[in-house]
Amino acid sequence: MKKLSITFFVFIVSASFVYAQTRTLKGRVISDQVETMSFVSILIDDTVKVGKTDLDGFFQINVPDSVKELKFVYVGLDPTPIVLFDNCVDIEVVMMLTGTFDFMSLKKADKLRMKRFRDLPEIHREAFLKGIFKTEEACYTQVFVPFFERREK
Repeated sequence: MKKLSITFFVFIVSASFVYAQTRTLKGRVISDQVETMSFVSILIDDTVKVGKTDLDGFFQINVPDSVKELKFVYVGLDPTPIVLFDNCVDIEVVMMLTGTFDFMSLKKADKLRMKRFRDLPEIHREAFLKGIFKTEEACYTQVFVPFFERREK
């Protein structure tokens, strides 16, 4: 009986630690045209789908505390990886529409994409002023993923 009660106590304590190691993230996703994005997939580790946005672009997901990076993916939009700050709970993401870059080099396409990427904080601020977002600045760092990666010789 004593072993059973000790085992039960250890199980309850360990279960509470496992439960305490997750956090709930919520937020909204829009495009760089300030339109809400429905059914955007949210991934961790580039493969594990943890959620998706609803019809109005809102989401709420539970992730382990160890997760510091999320990736937002949708057809017609550039994949958007973000690195979360430690106290980040409300995530409001601006995703860039994927453009067609026919008849130009990947370097030139990346240059044009980077120009649009630099405008994303201003679009975030604009969405805040219109009442779409709750925060004026993002609580994460958005990562630019280039088409062309320079190879070291």
